Amino acid sequence: MNTAPPAKKSPHPVPVLRPKLPSAAEILPYLHAIDSRNVYSNYGPLVMRLEQELSRHLGARDQTLITVSNATSGITAALLSLGIREDSLCLMPSWTFAATPHAALAAGLTPLFEDVDHDTWALDPDSVREKLQNGCPIGAVIVVSPFGAPIDIQAWEHFQQETGVPVLVDAAAGFDTATPSSLLTVVSLHATKILAAGEGGFVLTDSPVKGRRIRACCNFGFEASRVARCRSINAKMSEYHAAVGMASLAQWPAIRSKHLKIMDWYQQALAPVPGVSLQPGYGTGWATATTSVILPPGSAAHVADSLLRSGIETRAWWGQGCHVQPAFRDCPRAELPITEDLGSRVLGLPHFPDMDRDTVRYVVASLGQALRSHASQNSRVHRRAS
Repeated sequence: MNTAPPAKKSPHPVPVLRPKLPSAAEILPYLHAIDSRNVYSNYGPLVMRLEQELSRHLGARDQTLITVSNATSGITAALLSLGIREDSLCLMPSWTFAATPHAALAAGLTPLFEDVDHDTWALDPDSVREKLQNGCPIGAVIVVSPFGAPIDIQAWEHFQQETGVPVLVDAAAGFDTATPSSLLTVVSLHATKILAAGEGGFVLTDSPVKGRRIRACCNFGFEASRVARCRSINAKMSEYHAAVGMASLAQWPAIRSKHLKIMDWYQQALAPVPGVSLQPGYGTGWATATTSVILPPGSAAHVADSLLRSGIETRAWWGQGCHVQPAFRDCPRAELPITEDLGSRVLGLPHFPDMDRDTVRYVVASLGQALRSHASQNSRVHRRAS
């Protein structure tokens, strides 16, 4: 039973997300630099500086981090750089955002939806290895970092080395957990992400040779000439987005601290609420810009409606999984019991940089009230049925 005192009602609606990017004054010096050079795109000086600063922050080698216009195009370009035969199967979780299969389709690959592990919400390398051993012709694997959670990079590096199947990490929300490795890793800098450039992202690899290939796949297939030498898209970041990215990166310690504080508040507030648990690994040292909870079976719709009546917006960030969406209905898939369970029970609660502790308490108190109301309704239904 939740014995915490009810929080004071929020005087304003509580959005599920309210991005906060650097102010105009903080971005202005970078805009002046753009004006002085008259260079606006095509790997301009500010984009190259952002790549250097991000590389330094992540401990990556020079020329192994390539900025992109957005993470979806980054995944597509990274897949194109691998030279995989078109129509090959690209195994990925259905428990992900629609951008992941869209990017694979844009690269000419066919998404193959696989279930995730219950304890991590991510693909399990042993399960994928078993599919290979059973003769499934997989051309590539996309491992998704669920809402920024760390991935077992070492296990996937071993999988890639042992099987010869390339592995890409979709770490769209994983700026705080991304790390250089032999795996291709793509991070988003969208306005909703924990480090934001408004729009954009980057691809991380482990060698300058791979980096040059990825850059060519982001730039019409051009590499040291204006001759298209490989299949490619246009995925270059503009100088203006790099300006926002630089201003955000300068604020990263404060940004990270804010999100960790919100996560700590949620952990404390939710601890006494029965039947609710946070995403696996939440609050164990990595920062995310979203808070997702697992609710009791059959309660998610009631809880979402009840919170909305209290002025609290929620979001089922990944819906029921990609496999149920019309755009991907013809894609092959395995049995997906865990994905289907998560899709029916996971709800995203409000989480944004300006959130204060009282708002977190109000959200959790309202959540507890919604759950009690749902349990009471179920009890009445059962009594009438008996």
